[in-house]
Formats: sequence, C-alpha cells, structure tokens
Amino acid sequence: MLVPATDDDVPQLVAFINRAYRSDGTSGWSTEAGYISGSRTTEGLVRAELAAKPGAAFLKWPAPHDGSLQGCVWVEPLGGAVWYLGTLAVDPGSQNGGLGSALLAEAEAWVRERGGRRVRMTVINIRDVLIAWYVRRGYASTGATEPFPYGDDRFGTPLRNDLSFVVLEKTLPD
Repeated sequence: MLVPATDDDVPQLVAFINRAYRSDGTSGWSTEAGYISGSRTTEGLVRAELAAKPGAAFLKWPAPHDGSLQGCVWVEPLGGAVWYLGTLAVDPGSQNGGLGSALLAEAEAWVRERGGRRVRMTVINIRDVLIAWYVRRGYASTGATEPFPYGDDRFGTPLRNDLSFVVLEKTLPD
C-alpha cells in the first residue's frame, strides 16, 4: 500500500532510488547504469521538488513485515485532470514479482482519487523494454519527445549522446 513519504524518509528514498536506477546492472532489469553514471537524485533535489510543488508527493511502498522500502513513485498534478508520474522504482531484488504493476496501479488510483483522469510520463528513448512494459499497462506514446538535459549533471552524467525522452500517456478509467 502506498503512503506519502515525509521529510524524514528523504535519505532512505534517495538511497533507494539511486540503487534502483543506477545499480551496477547485475540486479534488476531497469537500471540506467549502462548509459548514465552517477547519482539519479540527491536529498537536496528531492526536498527542493517537494517544496516547489506542494501538490506533488513521493509515495512509498513499505514492506508489511518490517517497513523497509520496497518501492516508490512520484506523482505531480500538471493542471486540469492531468498528472505526471515519474521515478517509479522497485527494489532490484524484488523485481519480476508483480510489485511494479501493483505500485503503478496504486499510484494511478491515488491520482484518480484526487481528480486526475490522465497520467503522463517520460521515459528515456532507448529503454525499449521499459516502454513496452508501460504499453502493456495501457500507456501509449503521444508522439512527442523531450530533450535530455545534457550539461545538467544533477541527475547523473550521460554516457551516450543520443538520449531523449519519449512522452507516454494513459487515460484512467472511471
């Protein structure tokens, strides 16, 4: 079950996100380590996002037996009934067990409960397996792309020069 993360959770969230996104590639299928190096986020960046976007939330999925972090996701209202969903992460050791799908469904329910009717996300263009995973869950490419923030190493250092973001959207059922 998803619950909003608090400021006290930020250090654990940051460590978790960095492990999920930038592990060495030996665990988990969703790592970006092969094409982006360095940290995915920092405590300062997470706190700044939360302060700048009071309607947004990092939602965490604690393990029922000990409260350890098993997953997290960022949800942010963009205006109207459109929300952004990002930084969906599952513990690399727990992937392929359905937790990612459950986490995504719970995040979509969270958005619906707050009046959201459409979810938008961006995925790095070369992440074909991840894009296909989202497509199987009802997301579709809008045909739009966004540039990768080359020169802004706050989110890591790109190891390739052909990165961009594909924009995906899903209309949520009533």
